[in-house]
Amino acid sequence: MAERDGDLGAVVAAARGGDEAAFGVLVDRFRPELTLHCYRMLGSLDDAEDVTQEVFLLAWRGLAGFEERASVRTWLYRIATHACLGRHARDRRRRRLLASTTVMDGVAAPVVATVPWLQPVPDDLLDRVVAREPDPAAAVASRETVEVAFVAALQHLPPRQRAVAVLRDVVGWPADRCATALGTSVPAVNSALQRARAALRRHLGPDESAWRARPAPTGDDRALIRRYIDAVERADDVAIASLLAPDAVVSHQPGAGGNDTTEPAWYAGVDTILEAWAPALHGPPLDMRWQEVWANRTPGAASWIRLPGTTEHRPFALTLLRVERGRVAEVAVFRPERLEAFGLR
Repeated sequence: MAERDGDLGAVVAAARGGDEAAFGVLVDRFRPELTLHCYRMLGSLDDAEDVTQEVFLLAWRGLAGFEERASVRTWLYRIATHACLGRHARDRRRRRLLASTTVMDGVAAPVVATVPWLQPVPDDLLDRVVAREPDPAAAVASRETVEVAFVAALQHLPPRQRAVAVLRDVVGWPADRCATALGTSVPAVNSALQRARAALRRHLGPDESAWRARPAPTGDDRALIRRYIDAVERADDVAIASLLAPDAVVSHQPGAGGNDTTEPAWYAGVDTILEAWAPALHGPPLDMRWQEVWANRTPGAASWIRLPGTTEHRPFALTLLRVERGRVAEVAVFRPERLEAFGLR
Protein backbone atom coordinates (compact mmCIF):
# COMPACT_ATOMS: atom_id res chain seq x y z
CA MET A 1 0.00 0.00 0.00
CA ALA A 2 1.52 3.31 -1.03
CA GLU A 3 2.51 5.65 1.76
CA ARG A 4 1.77 8.87 -0.15
CA ASP A 5 1.10 11.12 2.82
CA GLY A 6 4.02 13.51 2.43
CA ASP A 7 1.54 16.24 1.55
CA LEU A 8 0.13 15.97 5.08
CA GLY A 9 3.19 17.56 6.69
CA ALA A 10 1.56 20.95 7.23
CA VAL A 11 -1.61 19.30 8.50
CA VAL A 12 0.37 17.21 10.99
CA ALA A 13 2.30 20.27 12.15
CA ALA A 14 -0.92 22.18 12.74
CA ALA A 15 -2.49 19.24 14.54
CA ARG A 16 0.55 18.90 16.78
CA GLY A 17 0.05 22.54 17.66
CA GLY A 18 -3.43 21.74 18.95
CA ASP A 19 -5.46 22.52 15.83
CA GLU A 20 -8.44 20.17 16.14
CA ALA A 21 -9.66 21.00 12.62
CA ALA A 22 -6.30 19.90 11.20
CA PHE A 23 -6.50 16.68 13.18
CA GLY A 24 -9.99 16.20 11.73
CA VAL A 25 -8.39 16.19 8.27
CA LEU A 26 -6.19 13.27 9.36
CA VAL A 27 -9.19 11.47 10.79
CA ASP A 28 -11.13 11.89 7.55
CA ARG A 29 -8.12 10.82 5.48
CA PHE A 30 -7.37 7.59 7.33
CA ARG A 31 -10.62 6.47 8.98
CA PRO A 32 -11.88 4.19 6.13
CA GLU A 33 -8.66 2.21 5.74
CA LEU A 34 -8.03 1.96 9.48
CA THR A 35 -11.59 0.72 10.01
CA LEU A 36 -10.97 -1.91 7.33
CA HIS A 37 -7.66 -2.87 8.96
CA CYS A 38 -9.38 -3.28 12.34
CA TYR A 39 -12.18 -5.23 10.67
CA ARG A 40 -9.71 -7.77 9.31
CA MET A 41 -8.14 -8.04 12.74
CA LEU A 42 -11.42 -8.40 14.66
CA GLY A 43 -13.98 -9.77 12.18
CA SER A 44 -16.70 -7.44 13.48
CA LEU A 45 -17.61 -4.10 11.94
CA ASP A 46 -19.03 -2.94 15.28
CA ASP A 47 -15.73 -3.68 17.01
CA ALA A 48 -13.71 -2.21 14.15
CA GLU A 49 -15.55 1.10 14.31
CA ASP A 50 -15.20 1.24 18.10
CA VAL A 51 -11.48 0.52 17.98
CA THR A 52 -10.88 2.99 15.15
CA GLN A 53 -12.43 5.70 17.30
CA GLU A 54 -10.13 4.62 20.11
CA VAL A 55 -7.15 4.80 17.71
CA PHE A 56 -7.80 8.44 16.90
CA LEU A 57 -8.22 9.29 20.57
CA LEU A 58 -4.86 7.65 21.29
CA ALA A 59 -3.32 9.42 18.29
CA TRP A 60 -4.61 12.82 19.41
CA ARG A 61 -3.18 12.27 22.90
CA GLY A 62 0.15 11.10 21.49
CA LEU A 63 0.50 13.49 18.57
CA ALA A 64 2.91 15.80 20.40
CA GLY A 65 5.33 12.90 20.66
CA PHE A 66 5.08 11.90 16.99
CA GLU A 67 8.61 12.47 15.66
CA GLU A 68 7.85 11.77 11.99
CA ARG A 69 10.55 9.11 11.72
CA ALA A 70 7.77 7.02 10.19
CA SER A 71 4.91 8.16 7.99
CA VAL A 72 1.59 9.18 9.51
CA ARG A 73 0.03 6.05 8.01
CA THR A 74 2.63 3.73 9.54
CA TRP A 75 2.21 5.43 12.91
CA LEU A 76 -1.58 5.07 12.82
CA TYR A 77 -1.44 1.45 11.66
CA ARG A 78 0.90 0.64 14.53
CA ILE A 79 -1.53 2.22 17.02
CA ALA A 80 -4.48 0.44 15.39
CA THR A 81 -2.78 -2.96 15.44
CA HIS A 82 -1.95 -2.69 19.13
CA ALA A 83 -5.45 -1.43 19.90
CA CYS A 84 -6.89 -4.51 18.18
CA LEU A 85 -4.57 -6.79 20.11
CA GLY A 86 -5.66 -5.05 23.30
CA ARG A 87 -9.34 -5.45 22.42
CA HIS A 88 -8.79 -9.15 21.80
CA ALA A 89 -7.07 -9.59 25.16
CA ARG A 90 -9.87 -7.77 27.02
CA ASP A 91 -12.82 -9.30 25.23
CA ARG A 92 -13.87 -12.55 26.87
CA ARG A 93 -16.33 -13.12 24.04
CA ARG A 94 -13.38 -13.59 21.74
CA ARG A 95 -14.59 -15.99 21.90
CA ARG A 96 -15.40 -19.53 21.32
CA LEU A 97 -14.60 -20.56 17.78
CA LEU A 98 -16.01 -23.71 16.26
CA ALA A 99 -13.33 -26.13 15.17
CA SER A 100 -12.90 -26.13 11.41
CA THR A 101 -13.38 -29.89 11.42
CA THR A 102 -16.87 -29.71 12.96
CA VAL A 103 -19.21 -31.86 10.87
CA MET A 104 -23.00 -31.79 10.74
CA ASP A 105 -24.81 -34.51 8.78
CA GLY A 106 -21.59 -35.31 6.98
CA VAL A 107 -20.92 -31.71 5.95
CA ALA A 108 -17.89 -29.85 7.34
CA ALA A 109 -18.62 -26.37 8.67
CA PRO A 110 -17.96 -23.59 6.14
CA VAL A 111 -15.35 -21.26 7.60
CA VAL A 112 -17.85 -18.37 7.68
CA ALA A 113 -19.98 -20.44 10.10
CA THR A 114 -17.11 -20.89 12.56
CA VAL A 115 -16.95 -17.26 13.73
CA PRO A 116 -20.21 -16.36 15.49
CA TRP A 117 -19.46 -12.62 15.68
CA LEU A 118 -18.50 -12.24 12.00
CA GLN A 119 -20.18 -9.25 10.31
CA PRO A 120 -20.17 -8.34 6.62
CA VAL A 121 -18.82 -4.92 5.67
CA PRO A 122 -20.61 -2.80 3.03
CA ASP A 123 -18.85 -2.25 -0.28
CA ASP A 124 -19.23 1.49 0.28
CA LEU A 125 -16.47 1.35 2.89
CA LEU A 126 -14.25 -0.62 0.53
CA ASP A 127 -14.92 1.89 -2.25
CA ARG A 128 -13.78 4.71 0.00
CA VAL A 129 -10.53 2.88 0.71
CA VAL A 130 -9.87 2.16 -2.96
CA ALA A 131 -10.67 5.78 -3.86
CA ARG A 132 -7.71 6.77 -1.69
CA GLU A 133 -5.50 4.17 -3.40
CA PRO A 134 -6.00 4.45 -7.18
CA ASP A 135 -3.28 1.89 -7.95
CA PRO A 136 -5.17 -1.09 -9.52
CA ALA A 137 -3.05 -3.53 -7.54
CA ALA A 138 -4.24 -1.93 -4.31
CA ALA A 139 -7.85 -2.27 -5.45
CA VAL A 140 -7.37 -5.97 -6.22
CA ALA A 141 -5.74 -6.58 -2.85
CA SER A 142 -8.64 -4.88 -1.14
CA ARG A 143 -11.11 -7.26 -2.77
CA GLU A 144 -9.11 -10.45 -2.33
CA THR A 145 -8.40 -9.94 1.34
CA VAL A 146 -11.81 -8.79 2.52
CA GLU A 147 -13.98 -11.73 1.47
CA VAL A 148 -15.86 -13.08 4.48
CA ALA A 149 -14.14 -16.48 4.24
CA PHE A 150 -10.70 -14.87 4.44
CA VAL A 151 -11.72 -12.61 7.34
CA ALA A 152 -13.25 -15.59 9.15
CA ALA A 153 -10.11 -17.66 8.65
CA LEU A 154 -8.00 -14.84 10.09
CA GLN A 155 -9.98 -15.07 13.33
CA HIS A 156 -8.66 -18.62 13.86
CA LEU A 157 -5.08 -17.36 14.05
CA PRO A 158 -3.51 -16.47 17.39
CA PRO A 159 -3.69 -12.67 17.71
CA ARG A 160 -0.06 -11.88 16.99
CA GLN A 161 0.05 -14.30 14.06
CA ARG A 162 -3.04 -12.56 12.73
CA ALA A 163 -1.36 -9.18 13.13
CA VAL A 164 1.71 -10.39 11.24
CA ALA A 165 -0.40 -11.93 8.45
CA VAL A 166 -2.42 -8.75 8.00
CA LEU A 167 0.54 -6.36 8.18
CA ARG A 168 2.74 -8.46 5.87
CA ASP A 169 0.29 -9.92 3.34
CA VAL A 170 -2.44 -7.27 3.29
CA VAL A 171 -0.92 -3.94 4.29
CA GLY A 172 2.33 -4.93 2.57
CA TRP A 173 4.83 -4.01 5.23
CA PRO A 174 8.34 -5.47 5.05
CA ALA A 175 9.37 -7.80 7.84
CA ASP A 176 11.60 -5.25 9.58
CA ARG A 177 8.84 -2.64 9.82
CA CYS A 178 6.43 -5.27 11.10
CA ALA A 179 8.98 -6.38 13.72
CA THR A 180 9.50 -2.81 14.91
CA ALA A 181 5.76 -2.19 15.17
CA LEU A 182 5.16 -5.37 17.16
CA GLY A 183 8.27 -5.11 19.31
CA THR A 184 9.78 -8.37 18.11
CA SER A 185 12.50 -9.65 15.77
CA VAL A 186 12.51 -10.22 12.03
CA PRO A 187 13.03 -14.00 12.45
CA ALA A 188 10.03 -14.08 14.81
CA VAL A 189 7.92 -12.22 12.24
CA ASN A 190 8.97 -14.59 9.48
CA SER A 191 8.21 -17.62 11.63
CA ALA A 192 4.78 -16.25 12.61
CA LEU A 193 3.96 -15.50 8.98
CA GLN A 194 4.90 -19.03 7.91
CA ARG A 195 2.64 -20.53 10.58
CA ALA A 196 -0.19 -18.11 9.76
CA ARG A 197 -0.10 -18.94 6.06
CA ALA A 198 -0.17 -22.66 6.82
CA ALA A 199 -3.21 -22.18 9.06
CA LEU A 200 -5.01 -20.11 6.42
CA ARG A 201 -4.45 -22.88 3.88
CA ARG A 202 -6.03 -25.37 6.29
CA HIS A 203 -9.16 -23.23 6.54
CA LEU A 204 -9.39 -21.94 2.97
CA GLY A 205 -7.91 -24.80 0.97
CA PRO A 206 -4.38 -25.83 0.03
CA ASP A 207 -4.41 -24.03 -3.34
CA GLU A 208 -3.63 -20.52 -2.17
CA SER A 209 -3.98 -19.07 -5.66
CA ALA A 210 -7.60 -20.27 -5.83
CA TRP A 211 -8.75 -18.22 -2.85
CA ARG A 212 -6.42 -15.29 -3.41
CA ALA A 213 -7.30 -14.78 -7.07
CA ARG A 214 -11.02 -15.52 -7.14
CA PRO A 215 -12.52 -13.58 -10.06
CA ALA A 216 -14.43 -10.41 -9.29
CA PRO A 217 -18.24 -10.61 -9.61
CA THR A 218 -19.50 -9.80 -13.09
CA GLY A 219 -22.64 -8.36 -14.64
CA ASP A 220 -23.82 -11.93 -15.16
CA ASP A 221 -23.41 -12.52 -11.43
CA ARG A 222 -25.60 -9.50 -10.73
CA ALA A 223 -28.27 -10.88 -13.05
CA LEU A 224 -28.00 -14.26 -11.31
CA ILE A 225 -28.56 -12.64 -7.91
CA ARG A 226 -31.67 -10.87 -9.19
CA ARG A 227 -33.00 -14.19 -10.52
CA TYR A 228 -32.20 -15.82 -7.18
CA ILE A 229 -34.09 -13.16 -5.21
CA ASP A 230 -37.05 -13.46 -7.60
CA ALA A 231 -37.11 -17.26 -7.27
CA VAL A 232 -37.03 -17.13 -3.48
CA GLU A 233 -39.75 -14.47 -3.39
CA ARG A 234 -41.95 -16.69 -5.58
CA ALA A 235 -41.06 -19.81 -3.55
CA ASP A 236 -40.20 -21.47 -6.86
CA ASP A 237 -38.32 -24.66 -5.98
CA VAL A 238 -37.54 -25.47 -9.60
CA ALA A 239 -36.04 -22.03 -10.25
CA ILE A 240 -34.08 -22.09 -6.98
CA ALA A 241 -32.69 -25.54 -7.79
CA SER A 242 -31.60 -24.36 -11.23
CA LEU A 243 -29.57 -21.54 -9.69
CA LEU A 244 -27.81 -23.60 -7.02
CA ALA A 245 -24.66 -25.63 -7.63
CA PRO A 246 -25.28 -29.35 -6.95
CA ASP A 247 -22.97 -29.22 -3.91
CA ALA A 248 -24.05 -25.78 -2.72
CA VAL A 249 -23.59 -25.09 1.00
CA VAL A 250 -25.83 -22.95 3.22
CA SER A 251 -24.80 -21.62 6.63
CA HIS A 252 -26.87 -19.68 9.16
CA GLN A 253 -25.29 -17.53 11.83
CA PRO A 254 -27.02 -17.88 15.23
CA GLY A 255 -30.07 -15.61 15.21
CA ALA A 256 -30.04 -15.14 11.44
CA GLY A 257 -32.77 -16.05 9.00
CA GLY A 258 -35.01 -17.88 11.42
CA ASN A 259 -32.19 -19.73 13.21
CA ASP A 260 -33.25 -19.20 16.81
CA THR A 261 -30.57 -21.40 18.36
CA THR A 262 -27.34 -20.20 19.94
CA GLU A 263 -25.33 -22.32 17.51
CA PRO A 264 -24.74 -21.89 13.79
CA ALA A 265 -26.31 -24.31 11.33
CA TRP A 266 -25.16 -25.50 7.93
CA TYR A 267 -26.16 -28.04 5.31
CA ALA A 268 -25.35 -28.89 1.72
CA GLY A 269 -26.86 -30.22 -1.50
CA VAL A 270 -29.84 -28.92 -3.47
CA ASP A 271 -32.37 -31.41 -2.11
CA THR A 272 -31.31 -30.82 1.50
CA ILE A 273 -31.43 -27.04 1.02
CA LEU A 274 -34.94 -27.11 -0.44
CA GLU A 275 -36.10 -29.42 2.33
CA ALA A 276 -34.66 -27.10 5.00
CA TRP A 277 -36.24 -24.06 3.38
CA ALA A 278 -39.64 -25.68 2.77
CA PRO A 279 -41.31 -24.41 6.00
CA ALA A 280 -40.45 -20.81 5.11
CA LEU A 281 -41.13 -21.16 1.37
CA HIS A 282 -44.33 -23.18 1.54
CA GLY A 283 -45.63 -22.77 5.09
CA PRO A 284 -48.01 -20.03 6.24
CA PRO A 285 -47.70 -17.01 3.93
CA LEU A 286 -44.96 -14.62 5.04
CA ASP A 287 -44.75 -11.12 3.70
CA MET A 288 -41.07 -10.62 2.87
CA ARG A 289 -39.17 -7.83 1.17
CA TRP A 290 -35.77 -8.28 -0.45
CA GLN A 291 -33.14 -5.86 -1.69
CA GLU A 292 -29.87 -6.56 -3.48
CA VAL A 293 -26.77 -5.55 -1.52
CA TRP A 294 -23.02 -5.88 -1.97
CA ALA A 295 -20.72 -6.63 0.94
CA ASN A 296 -17.10 -7.80 1.13
CA ARG A 297 -17.06 -7.53 -2.70
CA THR A 298 -19.71 -10.26 -2.71
CA PRO A 299 -23.29 -10.09 -4.02
CA GLY A 300 -26.14 -10.68 -1.66
CA ALA A 301 -29.54 -9.61 -0.41
CA ALA A 302 -31.03 -7.94 2.64
CA SER A 303 -34.44 -9.21 3.73
CA TRP A 304 -37.26 -8.03 5.96
CA ILE A 305 -40.29 -9.98 7.18
CA ARG A 306 -43.81 -9.05 8.28
CA LEU A 307 -45.28 -11.76 10.44
CA PRO A 308 -49.02 -12.53 10.46
CA GLY A 309 -50.90 -10.15 12.75
CA THR A 310 -48.23 -7.42 12.57
CA THR A 311 -48.12 -4.25 10.51
CA GLU A 312 -44.41 -3.56 10.07
CA HIS A 313 -41.59 -5.40 8.36
CA ARG A 314 -38.66 -6.17 10.62
CA PRO A 315 -35.10 -7.01 9.54
CA PHE A 316 -34.75 -10.73 8.92
CA ALA A 317 -31.29 -11.48 7.51
CA LEU A 318 -28.33 -10.33 5.46
CA THR A 319 -27.40 -13.03 2.96
CA LEU A 320 -24.17 -13.21 0.95
CA LEU A 321 -23.83 -15.50 -2.06
CA ARG A 322 -20.65 -16.97 -3.49
CA VAL A 323 -21.06 -17.52 -7.21
CA GLU A 324 -18.93 -20.03 -9.13
CA ARG A 325 -19.29 -20.93 -12.79
CA GLY A 326 -22.71 -19.33 -13.07
CA ARG A 327 -24.26 -21.05 -10.03
CA VAL A 328 -24.69 -20.14 -6.38
CA ALA A 329 -22.07 -22.24 -4.59
CA GLU A 330 -22.48 -20.90 -1.07
CA VAL A 331 -25.21 -19.06 0.81
CA ALA A 332 -24.10 -17.40 4.07
CA VAL A 333 -26.93 -15.99 6.19
CA PHE A 334 -25.95 -13.37 8.77
CA ARG A 335 -27.88 -11.52 11.45
CA PRO A 336 -29.41 -8.28 10.12
CA GLU A 337 -28.05 -6.17 12.96
CA ARG A 338 -25.89 -3.97 10.70
CA LEU A 339 -28.32 -3.20 7.90
CA GLU A 340 -28.04 0.47 8.84
CA ALA A 341 -24.37 0.31 7.77
CA PHE A 342 -25.69 -0.36 4.25
CA GLY A 343 -28.05 2.62 4.41
CA LEU A 344 -30.97 0.25 5.08
CA ARG A 345 -33.45 -0.06 7.92
